[in-house]
Amino acid sequence: MTQRDTIQRLLAEAGPTYAAEAGIKLADKPAPLYRLLVLSVLLSTRIKAAIAVDAARELGAAGMGTARAMADATWQQRVDALGRAHYKRYDEQTATALGDGARYLLEEYGGDLRRVRAAANGEFRTLARLLAKVPRLGPVGAEIFAREVQLVWPEFRPHLDRKALQGAEKLGLPTQPGRLAKLVGPEELAHLAAALVRVTLERGLADRVT
Repeated sequence: MTQRDTIQRLLAEAGPTYAAEAGIKLADKPAPLYRLLVLSVLLSTRIKAAIAVDAARELGAAGMGTARAMADATWQQRVDALGRAHYKRYDEQTATALGDGARYLLEEYGGDLRRVRAAANGEFRTLARLLAKVPRLGPVGAEIFAREVQLVWPEFRPHLDRKALQGAEKLGLPTQPGRLAKLVGPEELAHLAAALVRVTLERGLADRVT
């Protein structure tokens, strides 16, 4: 089986992005970009990815899909939405952070992450530095955001972080982002990154693919 065959099997098995799994139809628009940021905050905490994805979906279903709506929601409403997804270990701290983060984005960028994109000017390090000001996001969350947002922000392609490259190594694929990226089309990179992260996190996935 060639490396391209391995990747196609991987994408068929585990290709949906985490954003798609959370019900986010990603586009270069304020609401879906904000929902991706929230998902990145949730995924960056030491909690199962499936729970974080469910929590992001619950927050969206509860009407907290924009920075304005998140800021206007009560702390208890945020806690309740997280609780429905069993995001309970960090629910109170995260509810506070989400409110603070929404207010920060409103004050600095009018709640529109496209302004962060413009300020980053295609540089991941700049993007990560700007996003680091969002409470509880941190370096891990910035990597998650970039991994997913490359679907609609092509200037950040290829973004295959350490966790994705660990998955590539388990599958015997190249561990240099440039070489790995050449094995798929540009529009598939976000899907590949998500699938490789799942290889790192999910026991048995590598065996099923290979």
